[in-house]
Amino acid sequence: MRKARIALTAVLVTTLGLGLTACGGDSKDGATEKESPTATVPAPDGASPSADSGENEGGDAQPAGDVTAPGAGLKVGDKAVLPFEYAKKKGTLAITVTAIDKGTEADMSQFGARAEGLTPYFIKMKVENVGDTDLSRAYVQLRGLLDGGQSTGVSLIGDIPGKCDKESAPAEFGKGVSFETCSLAASRSSDVTGAEFDEGDAYSDKPVVWTAG
Repeated sequence: MRKARIALTAVLVTTLGLGLTACGGDSKDGATEKESPTATVPAPDGASPSADSGENEGGDAQPAGDVTAPGAGLKVGDKAVLPFEYAKKKGTLAITVTAIDKGTEADMSQFGARAEGLTPYFIKMKVENVGDTDLSRAYVQLRGLLDGGQSTGVSLIGDIPGKCDKESAPAEFGKGVSFETCSLAASRSSDVTGAEFDEGDAYSDKPVVWTAG
């Protein structure tokens, strides 16, 4: 499975023009071609590297009753069945958030000075292909939410090896195949206690949300 290299985008409130360091060369699976951690300011919240635009080349159409409804509220440990598009193919994934673990500020040292004051949270999940389309190398990203459902204001691309390992799907990812992965979130203040899936038109305004506790 491929590992994405690390990039950090901190969304900060500012009224001044800032010099930006672009995270150039993003690939379809969320990997960036930067060899070292970088930081950019600002970036739009909600952008996701896991879905590609284009005409559907898969055949995994699902009736509405077979998938988790937009806006559904789940608990950590619950499974959501969700439509998913990757590399011009449409399929269906079952995503189970298994844990939201809190790290330490020291874990963010590889991101450099602009990550100072950020505490990382590790959104761990199991992803299973439950549709008929092979979604090989698909990359799934969930966003962290603060207690109360607010955005963290910080968007991260990358992982912390050994603590939050970001994995893509295997080369053969057909029906019944599963893998485990982790999305990295961070906060400067409140705890991250939730995660959301907001891929696709149906879920962009009404994401599926998992909460701890």
